Amino acid sequence: MKKKLIKKSRYAEDLITRLKERKAHTGVVGLGYVGLPLCMLLVEAGFKVIGYDISPQKVKLLNSGKSDIDDIPDIMVQKAITSGNFKASDDPKVIAEMDTISICVPTPLSKTKDPDVSFILTAMDSVKSHIKKGSLLVLESTTYPGTTEDLIQPIFKDLKFEVGKDFFLSFSPERVDPGNERYGIKNTPRVVGGITPTCTKVAKAFYEQTISDVVVVSSTRAAEMVKLLENTFRSVNIGLVNEVALMCDRLDIDVWEIIDAAATKPFGFMPFYPGPGLGGHCIPIDPHYLSWKLKSLNYYARFIELAGDINSHMPEYVVDRIAAMLNRRFAKALNKATIVVLGVAYKRDIQDLRESPALDVIKLLEDKGVKVLYNDPHVPQFNWKNGKFKSSKLTESLLKKADLAVILTDHTLYNYQWIVDNSKAVFDSRNATKKVVKNRDKIELL
Repeated sequence: MKKKLIKKSRYAEDLITRLKERKAHTGVVGLGYVGLPLCMLLVEAGFKVIGYDISPQKVKLLNSGKSDIDDIPDIMVQKAITSGNFKASDDPKVIAEMDTISICVPTPLSKTKDPDVSFILTAMDSVKSHIKKGSLLVLESTTYPGTTEDLIQPIFKDLKFEVGKDFFLSFSPERVDPGNERYGIKNTPRVVGGITPTCTKVAKAFYEQTISDVVVVSSTRAAEMVKLLENTFRSVNIGLVNEVALMCDRLDIDVWEIIDAAATKPFGFMPFYPGPGLGGHCIPIDPHYLSWKLKSLNYYARFIELAGDINSHMPEYVVDRIAAMLNRRFAKALNKATIVVLGVAYKRDIQDLRESPALDVIKLLEDKGVKVLYNDPHVPQFNWKNGKFKSSKLTESLLKKADLAVILTDHTLYNYQWIVDNSKAVFDSRNATKKVVKNRDKIELL
Protein backbone atom coordinates (compact mmCIF):
# COMPACT_ATOMS: atom_id res chain seq x y z
CA MET A 1 0.00 0.00 0.00
CA LYS A 2 1.48 3.35 -1.08
CA LYS A 3 1.83 6.08 1.46
CA LYS A 4 -0.30 9.13 0.80
CA LEU A 5 1.97 11.97 -0.25
CA ILE A 6 1.60 15.19 1.70
CA LYS A 7 1.89 18.23 -0.53
CA LYS A 8 4.50 20.62 0.76
CA SER A 9 3.61 24.26 1.01
CA ARG A 10 6.14 27.08 1.15
CA TYR A 11 3.42 29.13 2.83
CA ALA A 12 3.15 26.62 5.68
CA GLU A 13 6.81 26.66 6.65
CA ASP A 14 6.99 30.43 6.28
CA LEU A 15 3.96 30.98 8.56
CA ILE A 16 5.23 28.52 11.17
CA THR A 17 8.57 30.33 11.26
CA ARG A 18 6.92 33.74 11.60
CA LEU A 19 4.67 32.41 14.37
CA LYS A 20 7.68 31.20 16.32
CA GLU A 21 9.45 34.52 15.80
CA ARG A 22 6.29 36.49 16.71
CA LYS A 23 6.36 38.20 13.32
CA ALA A 24 2.95 36.90 12.20
CA HIS A 25 -0.04 39.20 12.61
CA THR A 26 -2.78 37.29 14.40
CA GLY A 27 -6.45 38.15 14.00
CA VAL A 28 -9.69 37.29 15.74
CA VAL A 29 -13.17 37.65 14.25
CA GLY A 30 -15.78 38.07 16.98
CA LEU A 31 -14.74 39.78 20.23
CA GLY A 32 -17.10 38.21 22.75
CA TYR A 33 -16.63 35.65 25.52
CA VAL A 34 -14.34 33.53 23.34
CA GLY A 35 -12.68 36.02 21.03
CA LEU A 36 -11.55 38.69 23.50
CA PRO A 37 -9.76 36.26 25.89
CA LEU A 38 -7.98 34.79 22.85
CA CYS A 39 -6.88 38.28 21.79
CA MET A 40 -5.45 39.00 25.24
CA LEU A 41 -3.67 35.64 25.34
CA LEU A 42 -2.01 36.33 21.99
CA VAL A 43 -0.96 39.83 23.08
CA GLU A 44 0.54 38.35 26.25
CA ALA A 45 2.52 35.90 24.10
CA GLY A 46 4.06 38.80 22.14
CA PHE A 47 1.92 38.90 19.00
CA LYS A 48 0.38 41.88 17.28
CA VAL A 49 -3.35 41.20 17.35
CA ILE A 50 -6.18 42.63 15.28
CA GLY A 51 -9.73 42.10 16.53
CA TYR A 52 -12.66 42.45 14.15
CA ASP A 53 -16.27 42.73 15.28
CA ILE A 54 -19.40 43.95 13.50
CA SER A 55 -20.47 45.97 16.57
CA PRO A 56 -19.17 49.57 16.47
CA GLN A 57 -20.12 49.93 20.15
CA LYS A 58 -17.96 46.98 21.19
CA VAL A 59 -15.05 48.20 19.07
CA LYS A 60 -15.29 51.68 20.61
CA LEU A 61 -15.43 50.19 24.11
CA LEU A 62 -12.34 48.03 23.58
CA ASN A 63 -10.31 50.78 21.92
CA SER A 64 -11.06 52.98 24.94
CA GLY A 65 -9.43 50.33 27.13
CA LYS A 66 -12.58 48.83 28.63
CA SER A 67 -13.87 45.26 28.73
CA ASP A 68 -17.38 43.83 28.78
CA ILE A 69 -16.22 40.28 29.59
CA ASP A 70 -16.14 38.90 33.16
CA ASP A 71 -12.74 37.25 32.93
CA ILE A 72 -11.00 40.15 31.19
CA PRO A 73 -10.42 43.17 33.47
CA ASP A 74 -10.25 46.68 32.01
CA ILE A 75 -6.58 47.00 32.92
CA MET A 76 -5.69 44.06 30.68
CA VAL A 77 -7.35 45.70 27.67
CA GLN A 78 -5.78 49.07 28.53
CA LYS A 79 -2.28 47.55 28.58
CA ALA A 80 -2.90 45.74 25.29
CA ILE A 81 -4.07 48.95 23.62
CA THR A 82 -1.32 51.20 24.99
CA SER A 83 1.36 48.65 24.01
CA GLY A 84 0.29 49.04 20.40
CA ASN A 85 -0.10 45.28 20.06
CA PHE A 86 -3.90 45.22 20.00
CA LYS A 87 -6.49 47.13 18.07
CA ALA A 88 -10.17 46.50 17.43
CA SER A 89 -12.02 47.42 14.26
CA ASP A 90 -15.45 47.08 12.67
CA ASP A 91 -13.96 47.43 9.18
CA PRO A 92 -13.64 44.00 7.51
CA LYS A 93 -10.70 45.30 5.46
CA VAL A 94 -8.46 44.66 8.50
CA ILE A 95 -8.77 40.93 7.73
CA ALA A 96 -6.30 41.51 4.90
CA GLU A 97 -3.68 42.29 7.57
CA MET A 98 -4.19 38.98 9.37
CA ASP A 99 -1.86 36.01 8.91
CA THR A 100 -3.99 33.90 11.25
CA ILE A 101 -7.77 34.31 11.40
CA SER A 102 -9.64 32.80 14.36
CA ILE A 103 -13.42 32.73 13.95
CA CYS A 104 -15.11 33.15 17.34
CA VAL A 105 -18.70 34.05 16.52
CA PRO A 106 -21.94 32.83 18.16
CA THR A 107 -23.69 29.67 16.98
CA PRO A 108 -27.18 29.78 18.53
CA LEU A 109 -30.19 27.59 17.84
CA SER A 110 -33.18 28.69 15.82
CA LYS A 111 -36.67 28.64 17.35
CA THR A 112 -37.06 25.11 15.98
CA LYS A 113 -33.76 24.08 17.65
CA ASP A 114 -31.94 23.82 14.34
CA PRO A 115 -28.34 25.08 14.11
CA ASP A 116 -28.10 28.75 13.19
CA VAL A 117 -24.80 29.14 11.34
CA SER A 118 -25.67 32.57 9.96
CA PHE A 119 -22.98 34.28 12.06
CA ILE A 120 -20.36 31.90 10.67
CA LEU A 121 -21.50 32.51 7.10
CA THR A 122 -21.52 36.28 7.61
CA ALA A 123 -17.99 36.10 9.00
CA MET A 124 -16.91 33.96 6.06
CA ASP A 125 -18.26 36.51 3.57
CA SER A 126 -15.91 39.08 5.11
CA VAL A 127 -13.00 36.63 5.27
CA LYS A 128 -13.45 35.52 1.68
CA SER A 129 -13.30 39.12 0.46
CA HIS A 130 -10.03 39.89 2.24
CA ILE A 131 -8.09 36.70 3.01
CA LYS A 132 -4.62 36.43 1.52
CA LYS A 133 -2.67 33.38 0.47
CA GLY A 134 -0.64 31.76 3.20
CA SER A 135 -3.20 32.48 5.92
CA LEU A 136 -4.36 30.12 8.65
CA LEU A 137 -8.13 30.09 9.13
CA VAL A 138 -9.39 28.41 12.31
CA LEU A 139 -13.04 28.02 13.28
CA GLU A 140 -13.50 27.97 17.06
CA SER A 141 -17.29 28.36 17.16
CA THR A 142 -19.09 25.22 18.29
CA THR A 143 -20.96 23.54 15.46
CA TYR A 144 -22.05 20.19 14.04
CA PRO A 145 -19.56 17.67 12.59
CA GLY A 146 -18.89 18.47 8.96
CA THR A 147 -19.30 22.24 9.12
CA THR A 148 -15.66 23.13 8.42
CA GLU A 149 -15.27 20.65 5.59
CA ASP A 150 -18.70 20.82 3.96
CA LEU A 151 -19.78 24.39 4.62
CA ILE A 152 -16.64 26.51 4.91
CA GLN A 153 -14.15 24.85 2.57
CA PRO A 154 -16.34 25.20 -0.57
CA ILE A 155 -16.63 28.96 0.03
CA PHE A 156 -13.01 29.42 -1.06
CA LYS A 157 -13.12 27.30 -4.21
CA ASP A 158 -13.80 30.18 -6.59
CA LEU A 159 -10.79 32.03 -5.14
CA LYS A 160 -8.71 29.15 -6.47
CA PHE A 161 -7.12 28.76 -3.05
CA GLU A 162 -6.04 25.16 -2.57
CA VAL A 163 -6.58 24.12 1.02
CA GLY A 164 -3.42 22.77 2.60
CA LYS A 165 -1.25 24.58 0.08
CA ASP A 166 -2.42 28.17 -0.43
CA PHE A 167 -4.25 28.52 2.90
CA PHE A 168 -4.79 26.36 5.96
CA LEU A 169 -8.22 25.50 7.30
CA SER A 170 -8.73 23.90 10.72
CA PHE A 171 -11.16 23.55 13.59
CA SER A 172 -10.25 24.00 17.25
CA PRO A 173 -13.16 24.13 19.69
CA GLU A 174 -13.16 26.84 22.33
CA ARG A 175 -13.12 25.61 25.92
CA VAL A 176 -13.94 28.81 27.78
CA ASP A 177 -15.53 28.40 31.22
CA PRO A 178 -16.49 31.88 32.49
CA GLY A 179 -15.66 32.38 36.15
CA ASN A 180 -13.42 29.32 36.43
CA GLU A 181 -10.46 30.45 38.54
CA ARG A 182 -8.49 27.23 38.11
CA TYR A 183 -8.70 26.60 34.37
CA GLY A 184 -8.55 29.39 31.83
CA ILE A 185 -7.74 29.65 28.15
CA LYS A 186 -3.99 29.37 28.81
CA ASN A 187 -3.86 26.15 30.84
CA THR A 188 -6.74 24.26 29.23
CA PRO A 189 -5.52 21.78 26.58
CA ARG A 190 -6.43 22.58 22.96
CA VAL A 191 -7.88 20.10 20.48
CA VAL A 192 -6.94 20.74 16.83
CA GLY A 193 -7.97 19.05 13.59
CA GLY A 194 -7.26 20.25 10.05
CA ILE A 195 -8.67 19.58 6.61
CA THR A 196 -5.25 18.26 5.57
CA PRO A 197 -2.21 17.14 7.58
CA THR A 198 -0.48 20.41 6.66
CA CYS A 199 -3.47 22.39 7.93
CA THR A 200 -3.23 20.51 11.21
CA LYS A 201 0.51 21.11 11.41
CA VAL A 202 0.12 24.88 10.96
CA ALA A 203 -2.79 25.13 13.42
CA LYS A 204 -0.86 23.11 15.98
CA ALA A 205 2.12 25.45 15.61
CA PHE A 206 -0.19 28.45 16.11
CA TYR A 207 -1.69 27.18 19.37
CA GLU A 208 1.66 25.93 20.70
CA GLN A 209 2.80 29.54 20.93
CA THR A 210 0.31 30.17 23.76
CA ILE A 211 -0.78 26.76 25.09
CA SER A 212 1.58 23.99 26.20
CA ASP A 213 -0.79 21.07 25.65
CA VAL A 214 -2.14 20.82 22.08
CA VAL A 215 -4.03 17.62 21.26
CA VAL A 216 -4.12 16.67 17.58
CA VAL A 217 -7.04 14.68 16.14
CA SER A 218 -7.40 13.20 12.68
CA SER A 219 -9.79 15.70 11.06
CA THR A 220 -11.97 18.76 11.49
CA ARG A 221 -14.97 16.44 11.91
CA ALA A 222 -13.26 14.70 14.82
CA ALA A 223 -12.43 18.04 16.46
CA GLU A 224 -16.02 19.23 16.00
CA MET A 225 -17.31 16.01 17.56
CA VAL A 226 -14.98 16.32 20.56
CA LYS A 227 -16.61 19.58 21.61
CA LEU A 228 -20.11 18.17 21.24
CA LEU A 229 -19.21 15.09 23.29
CA GLU A 230 -17.82 17.26 26.10
CA ASN A 231 -20.99 19.32 26.45
CA THR A 232 -23.38 16.44 25.76
CA PHE A 233 -21.67 14.55 28.60
CA ARG A 234 -22.50 17.41 30.97
CA SER A 235 -26.01 17.88 29.65
CA VAL A 236 -26.92 14.20 29.97
CA ASN A 237 -25.45 13.87 33.47
CA ILE A 238 -27.14 17.04 34.67
CA GLY A 239 -30.37 15.72 33.15
CA LEU A 240 -29.88 12.49 35.08
CA VAL A 241 -29.28 14.21 38.41
CA ASN A 242 -32.21 16.59 37.80
CA GLU A 243 -34.44 13.57 37.31
CA VAL A 244 -33.00 12.02 40.48
CA ALA A 245 -34.00 15.24 42.26
CA LEU A 246 -37.57 14.77 41.00
CA MET A 247 -37.51 11.18 42.22
CA CYS A 248 -36.15 12.12 45.64
CA ASP A 249 -38.88 14.74 46.04
CA ARG A 250 -41.52 12.05 45.61
CA LEU A 251 -39.64 9.66 47.87
CA ASP A 252 -39.16 12.34 50.54
CA ILE A 253 -35.36 11.99 50.39
CA ASP A 254 -32.77 14.79 50.41
CA VAL A 255 -31.11 14.60 46.98
CA TRP A 256 -28.13 16.67 48.17
CA GLU A 257 -27.41 14.15 50.93
CA ILE A 258 -27.57 11.33 48.39
CA ILE A 259 -25.14 13.02 45.99
CA ASP A 260 -22.66 13.91 48.73
CA ALA A 261 -22.69 10.35 50.06
CA ALA A 262 -22.29 8.84 46.58
CA ALA A 263 -19.39 11.22 45.89
CA THR A 264 -17.36 9.57 48.68
CA LYS A 265 -16.84 6.59 46.37
CA PRO A 266 -13.29 7.02 45.03
CA PHE A 267 -14.03 5.42 41.66
CA GLY A 268 -16.88 5.00 39.21
CA PHE A 269 -18.84 8.10 40.26
CA MET A 270 -18.56 11.79 39.37
CA PRO A 271 -20.87 14.19 41.21
CA PHE A 272 -23.22 16.42 39.24
CA TYR A 273 -25.74 18.66 40.93
CA PRO A 274 -29.37 19.55 40.21
CA GLY A 275 -30.59 23.09 39.70
CA PRO A 276 -33.31 25.28 38.21
CA GLY A 277 -32.23 24.44 34.66
CA LEU A 278 -29.28 24.76 32.29
CA GLY A 279 -27.65 28.05 31.37
CA GLY A 280 -24.79 29.43 29.35
CA HIS A 281 -24.15 29.39 25.63
CA CYS A 282 -22.79 25.84 25.40
CA ILE A 283 -24.48 23.12 27.45
CA PRO A 284 -28.14 23.98 26.72
CA ILE A 285 -27.38 24.39 23.00
CA ASP A 286 -24.48 22.27 21.76
CA PRO A 287 -26.06 18.80 22.20
CA HIS A 288 -28.87 19.89 19.88
CA TYR A 289 -26.29 20.47 17.13
CA LEU A 290 -25.35 16.81 17.33
CA SER A 291 -28.96 15.68 17.58
CA TRP A 292 -29.89 17.75 14.50
CA LYS A 293 -26.99 16.36 12.47
CA LEU A 294 -27.89 12.78 13.36
CA LYS A 295 -31.52 13.29 12.33
CA SER A 296 -30.24 13.96 8.82
CA LEU A 297 -28.64 10.50 9.01
CA ASN A 298 -31.89 8.90 10.18
CA TYR A 299 -30.68 8.43 13.74
CA TYR A 300 -32.55 9.61 16.83
CA ALA A 301 -30.26 10.73 19.67
CA ARG A 302 -32.40 9.48 22.55
CA PHE A 303 -30.15 10.43 25.46
CA ILE A 304 -29.70 13.97 24.16
CA GLU A 305 -33.40 14.54 23.56
CA LEU A 306 -34.42 13.07 26.93
CA ALA A 307 -31.84 15.10 28.86
CA GLY A 308 -32.90 18.23 26.99
CA ASP A 309 -36.53 17.60 27.87
CA ILE A 310 -35.80 17.10 31.59
CA ASN A 311 -33.47 20.10 31.86
CA SER A 312 -35.76 22.46 29.95
CA HIS A 313 -38.68 21.72 32.32
CA MET A 314 -36.76 22.41 35.54
CA PRO A 315 -37.91 26.07 35.71
CA GLU A 316 -41.52 24.85 35.72
CA TYR A 317 -40.71 22.37 38.49
CA VAL A 318 -39.10 25.16 40.55
CA VAL A 319 -42.25 27.30 40.18
CA ASP A 320 -44.43 24.36 41.22
CA ARG A 321 -42.28 23.83 44.32
CA ILE A 322 -42.47 27.56 45.15
CA ALA A 323 -46.27 27.49 44.81
CA ALA A 324 -46.52 24.47 47.09
CA MET A 325 -44.21 26.03 49.66
CA LEU A 326 -46.20 29.29 49.77
CA ASN A 327 -49.47 27.42 50.15
CA ARG A 328 -48.18 25.04 52.80
CA ARG A 329 -46.41 27.64 54.96
CA PHE A 330 -48.54 30.74 54.51
CA ALA A 331 -51.76 29.56 52.84
CA LYS A 332 -50.96 32.05 50.09
CA ALA A 333 -51.54 31.73 46.35
CA LEU A 334 -48.89 32.74 43.83
CA ASN A 335 -50.90 35.68 42.53
CA LYS A 336 -50.96 37.19 46.03
CA ALA A 337 -47.26 36.71 46.72
CA THR A 338 -44.15 38.88 46.63
CA ILE A 339 -40.94 36.98 45.89
CA VAL A 340 -37.30 38.11 45.97
CA VAL A 341 -35.11 36.23 43.50
CA LEU A 342 -31.45 36.05 44.50
CA GLY A 343 -29.13 35.67 41.51
CA VAL A 344 -30.07 35.78 37.82
CA ALA A 345 -26.75 35.00 36.11
CA TYR A 346 -26.56 31.46 34.72
CA LYS A 347 -23.77 30.49 37.15
CA ARG A 348 -22.13 31.88 40.26
CA ASP A 349 -19.92 34.97 40.33
CA ILE A 350 -20.36 36.09 36.72
CA GLN A 351 -22.60 38.59 34.91
CA ASP A 352 -23.50 36.31 32.00
CA LEU A 353 -27.25 35.92 31.44
CA ARG A 354 -27.12 33.72 28.33
CA GLU A 355 -29.82 31.03 28.55
CA SER A 356 -30.08 31.59 32.30
CA PRO A 357 -32.87 29.46 33.81
CA ALA A 358 -33.48 32.27 36.33
CA LEU A 359 -35.02 34.34 33.56
CA ASP A 360 -37.46 31.54 32.74
CA VAL A 361 -38.38 31.17 36.41
CA ILE A 362 -39.02 34.92 36.70
CA LYS A 363 -41.21 34.94 33.60
CA LEU A 364 -43.23 31.93 34.79
CA LEU A 365 -43.76 33.57 38.18
CA GLU A 366 -44.82 36.88 36.68
CA ASP A 367 -47.18 35.12 34.28
CA LYS A 368 -48.89 33.64 37.36
CA GLY A 369 -49.32 37.06 38.94
CA VAL A 370 -46.38 37.07 41.34
CA LYS A 371 -44.72 40.37 42.20
CA VAL A 372 -41.06 39.55 41.50
CA LEU A 373 -38.10 41.56 42.76
CA TYR A 374 -34.52 40.48 42.20
CA ASN A 375 -31.03 41.10 43.47
CA ASP A 376 -27.80 40.17 41.73
CA PRO A 377 -24.52 41.92 42.63
CA HIS A 378 -23.15 41.04 39.18
CA VAL A 379 -26.22 42.04 37.11
CA PRO A 380 -27.46 45.52 38.00
CA GLN A 381 -30.17 45.46 35.31
CA PHE A 382 -31.38 43.50 32.32
CA ASN A 383 -34.11 43.44 29.69
CA TRP A 384 -36.29 40.36 29.35
CA LYS A 385 -39.56 39.36 27.71
CA ASN A 386 -41.68 41.00 30.40
CA GLY A 387 -39.77 44.28 30.34
CA LYS A 388 -36.85 45.99 32.03
CA PHE A 389 -35.62 44.76 35.41
CA LYS A 390 -33.39 46.54 37.92
CA SER A 391 -31.60 44.89 40.81
CA SER A 392 -33.07 45.84 44.20
CA LYS A 393 -30.73 46.66 47.06
CA LEU A 394 -30.44 43.64 49.33
CA THR A 395 -31.64 44.88 52.72
CA GLU A 396 -33.42 43.49 55.76
CA SER A 397 -36.58 45.34 54.79
CA LEU A 398 -36.52 43.87 51.26
CA LEU A 399 -36.28 40.32 52.59
CA LYS A 400 -38.81 40.85 55.39
CA LYS A 401 -41.50 42.33 53.15
CA ALA A 402 -41.24 39.41 50.71
CA ASP A 403 -43.16 36.21 51.29
CA LEU A 404 -40.27 34.13 50.00
CA ALA A 405 -36.62 34.47 49.02
CA VAL A 406 -35.67 32.19 46.12
CA ILE A 407 -31.99 31.40 45.49
CA LEU A 408 -31.45 30.73 41.80
CA THR A 409 -27.73 31.56 41.53
CA ASP A 410 -25.35 30.79 44.38
CA HIS A 411 -23.05 33.82 44.26
CA THR A 412 -20.28 33.69 46.85
CA LEU A 413 -20.83 37.35 47.75
CA TYR A 414 -24.08 36.48 49.50
CA ASN A 415 -24.17 36.01 53.28
CA TYR A 416 -26.58 33.09 53.36
CA GLN A 417 -26.97 32.95 57.12
CA TRP A 418 -27.97 36.64 57.11
CA ILE A 419 -30.38 36.02 54.22
CA VAL A 420 -32.08 33.14 56.05
CA ASP A 421 -32.23 35.06 59.33
CA ASN A 422 -34.01 38.00 57.69
CA SER A 423 -36.37 36.09 55.41
CA LYS A 424 -39.77 34.60 56.21
CA ALA A 425 -38.74 31.52 54.25
CA VAL A 426 -36.15 30.52 51.63
CA PHE A 427 -36.40 28.19 48.66
CA ASP A 428 -32.84 27.16 47.75
CA SER A 429 -32.44 25.63 44.29
CA ARG A 430 -28.62 25.39 44.52
CA ASN A 431 -27.97 24.11 48.06
CA ALA A 432 -26.22 27.43 48.68
CA THR A 433 -27.41 27.38 52.31
CA LYS A 434 -25.66 24.11 53.19
CA LYS A 435 -23.45 25.87 55.77
CA VAL A 436 -26.34 27.74 57.39
CA VAL A 437 -26.80 26.58 60.98
CA LYS A 438 -29.50 28.77 62.55
CA ASN A 439 -33.10 28.89 61.34
CA ARG A 440 -32.74 25.91 59.01
CA ASP A 441 -36.45 25.30 59.46
CA LYS A 442 -37.03 28.29 57.16
CA ILE A 443 -35.23 26.56 54.26
CA GLU A 444 -36.53 24.16 51.65
CA LEU A 445 -34.10 22.69 49.12
CA LEU A 446 -34.72 21.72 45.50
